[in-house]
Amino acid sequence: MGIHSSCQKPETSNKDWKIAWEENFDQPDHFDTNVWSKIPRGTPDWKNYMSDFDSCYDMQDGNLVLRGIANRPEYNLDDTATYLTGGVFTKDKKGFHNGRLEIRARLVGARGAWPAIWLLPQDGQWPDGGEIDIMERLNSESIAYQTVHSYYTVQLKQTTPRKGGTGQIDPDGYNVYAVELGADSLRFYINDEHILTYPRIETDKEGQYPFDQPYYLLIDMQLGGSWVGRVYPEDLPAEMWVDWVRFYTKE
Repeated sequence: MGIHSSCQKPETSNKDWKIAWEENFDQPDHFDTNVWSKIPRGTPDWKNYMSDFDSCYDMQDGNLVLRGIANRPEYNLDDTATYLTGGVFTKDKKGFHNGRLEIRARLVGARGAWPAIWLLPQDGQWPDGGEIDIMERLNSESIAYQTVHSYYTVQLKQTTPRKGGTGQIDPDGYNVYAVELGADSLRFYINDEHILTYPRIETDKEGQYPFDQPYYLLIDMQLGGSWVGRVYPEDLPAEMWVDWVRFYTKE
């Protein structure tokens, strides 16, 4: 069910950006383990079903394919989780700082599907170190969410400046999700349409802009949780096809 992706490079918001690194997922059998690792299971909603099971991962048509599937007795796994999901991250292998990060991906939705592309700090605890959500999508919606989280927004519950926005996507095709990481602002885009700028501001409140530091990238096909709600196994598999990742810097 693969769709061959375009090799055309998207326009960036500023012609001064020069590509510094790219991942095209053109390995035939396995993603590059020098850059990527499978995300282990954990207790937060998004980690509930993370698995290293092979059926949650594929390399197809120049894409990394991450799946959310129902666990079945015939898999003969020791894992008794109801669902199994695939996710990768660059933790302790590759960081991103002061540049523009773009990811081209196609989503195959389902009720209860919650795919995400996001950033966490190489050092520091959540939420103090910040979280940058480049893409989250619920079910089969035709919008994606782009959001920041920090001590300022989570613990202090501050709502100024605006911490999130949504943009229209092609729900069945490829979309390009981007964030520009700067010392004084984060700028979010979907298909090169500007969705949100989150600036550093003058404030006496703690932890408003922790984002001027290296972050690692997470790409994961999540299922269920308090935000997206119930999973319908008859809708599965849910999938995320990741065509490429590109990081730009200014010369």
